[in-house]
Amino acid sequence: MTKKSYITTPIYYPNDIPHIGHAYTTIAADILSRWNKIRGNKVWFLTGTDEHGKKIEIAAKKKGKNPKEFVDKLIPKFKDAWKKLNIDYDKFIRTTDKYHEKNVKKILQKVYDKGDIYKGEYKGYYCTGCEAYYTKKDLIDNCCPIHKTKIEKLKEESYFFRLSKYQKKLLDLYKKNPEFISPKNKRQEIINRVKEGLNDLSISRSSFDWGIQLPFDKKHVTFVWFDALFNYYSGANGNWPADIHLIGKDILWFHTVYWPAFLFSVGIELPKKVFAHGWWTFDKEKISKSRGKVLNIDELISIAGVDSARYFLFRATPFGDDGDFSEKALIDRHNNELADKLGNLIQRVSSLIEKKGIEKTKNKLLKKLNIKKIEELFENYEFDKVLNEIFSFIDICNEYIQAKKPWETNDKKVLYELADSIKSVGILLWPFIPETSEKIAKQFGFKINFDEIEKPLKIIKIKKSDILFRKI
Repeated sequence: MTKKSYITTPIYYPNDIPHIGHAYTTIAADILSRWNKIRGNKVWFLTGTDEHGKKIEIAAKKKGKNPKEFVDKLIPKFKDAWKKLNIDYDKFIRTTDKYHEKNVKKILQKVYDKGDIYKGEYKGYYCTGCEAYYTKKDLIDNCCPIHKTKIEKLKEESYFFRLSKYQKKLLDLYKKNPEFISPKNKRQEIINRVKEGLNDLSISRSSFDWGIQLPFDKKHVTFVWFDALFNYYSGANGNWPADIHLIGKDILWFHTVYWPAFLFSVGIELPKKVFAHGWWTFDKEKISKSRGKVLNIDELISIAGVDSARYFLFRATPFGDDGDFSEKALIDRHNNELADKLGNLIQRVSSLIEKKGIEKTKNKLLKKLNIKKIEELFENYEFDKVLNEIFSFIDICNEYIQAKKPWETNDKKVLYELADSIKSVGILLWPFIPETSEKIAKQFGFKINFDEIEKPLKIIKIKKSDILFRKI
């Protein structure tokens, strides 16, 4: 039976062009999507943009545009960035899409009719950068804990969602489904905060109007998170519930507390897992345009190419941990691993096959590739370890060619074993470096499909390959 896999990225604020932080989550989703595809699973991969809220309104005003006009100009930059990075998503959702707005209004009305939304007055601290409310104890020197900027104190009429009502239900969820909050080192922090008690959540604003109007009070627009989180449901295309929401750790609270509480209220099934990865930093500081700590997509891929960028981001640090970006580290991985190990193996083997020919035999070398372990590591989102396993096997192949010296012995069976092993490497690397894998597949004559690993390589005419990774 075909397994379904519905994978999402967060939807990104289009208040500027996409950078390495956006790229990291989106490539991770693409890796998971491609892995599921080669396993024969049915995949639905959703990404998009979060276009409402005060932050967008302010950014648009600065440019002298209305908010819709402003975001319309920026959306192509996101789509273009994902195209450059070889991201093969199924749907790009915008929170300004009419069907999404209609869906959110319908849900708001349902929650209001249930009695889970009531009118009150909001007094407290609000960070426009986060589009989030904070208590006094959350602040660091009266500044937002994320953006380190002075925070504004608000007082206005607001509608509230009865978040406090769902405290017990949320704690039961975390207990019965320990995998819901992943990785596990992030779980306890959320549980502890929920145990402390939940305040009802202000879910509307009347001080600006760039947002979805409340269907029961046109003077108010909905809190951006109530609007944004429902993108996953609006864009599901019949694939709900989501198998995994991939997000940055700074938005874990919204996805593991607000989001399930909203779904409990409206009676919609919950997603299976929320996975929060770490941040990429520069000089140990979070990526931030305002503080000059940013690397956009063109800058990222100009260093060593698309596949090298994709490879580096998932080889350099465990998925879930923070990583500190350095151009030198990316170039070192490109030269020492992609060029010297993978590229060199492909070039030597293809060159020798062109000269000496190839003869079919049983591939004993392939037994040294631990496929079962790679499958387990993929299931646990341990992408760096997956790559480590594959590149350990590439080392074995390079040692094998040195030991067997087929250029002296003319042993065509050794060359077959190496070519057949390259087929497995090419298939397993496709989620990470698709363009390179497709070149290898074309040259050695195999299909990128997990089942092909078990099948012996068909003999075709193989010519010496072009250099896959030029050294920098």
